[in-house]
Amino acid sequence: MKYRYAMVCSSNQNRSMEAHALLKRQGFDVCSYGTGAHVKLPGPSLREPNVYDFGTPYKQMYDDLRRKDPELYKRNGILPMLKRNAGVKTAPQRWQNNAADGCFDVVFSFEEKVFDMVIEDLNTREHVKMKAVLVINLEVKDNHEEAAVGARLAMELCQQIEAHEMWEDSIDDVVIAFEKQHRRKLLYTVSFY
Repeated sequence: MKYRYAMVCSSNQNRSMEAHALLKRQGFDVCSYGTGAHVKLPGPSLREPNVYDFGTPYKQMYDDLRRKDPELYKRNGILPMLKRNAGVKTAPQRWQNNAADGCFDVVFSFEEKVFDMVIEDLNTREHVKMKAVLVINLEVKDNHEEAAVGARLAMELCQQIEAHEMWEDSIDDVVIAFEKQHRRKLLYTVSFY
């Protein structure tokens, strides 16, 4: 694979990690991140989420939730998700703190709010290299089923991008074909490192 990819959602738990896991298995050079202030996972009620700092290992979250209510977190899919995540990387990472990870060629977000935060962050960075980065938003609901669909669609887009010598020359055609085939509207823009 010739390009480097980043998958970004709010908490680096569900959508970005589902895509990260799938692309990694397929041999892509991929990382994943979240843009939120904290990592939030569903709790016993909407008003009681489980909140962790970025960098808290997935295994530690898994153990914590298993101690709190193993049946609830198994039933709602959080424990299996955390187990999958721990098999991909150690802990959730925050997009805004990723400068040491180097440059990406393509960044995928899975909701418009995250797309806006990624662009805002890229625009505030020093543009030393003047290296183009494609930022694409593929809107995906934050549930396990939709995350799996979104990951497959992101992988398909990555494969289409990889098929071209330079994404800059072909991205409009790739997006138009994808939107027509899947009846999903994409947002995309170019930023710089």
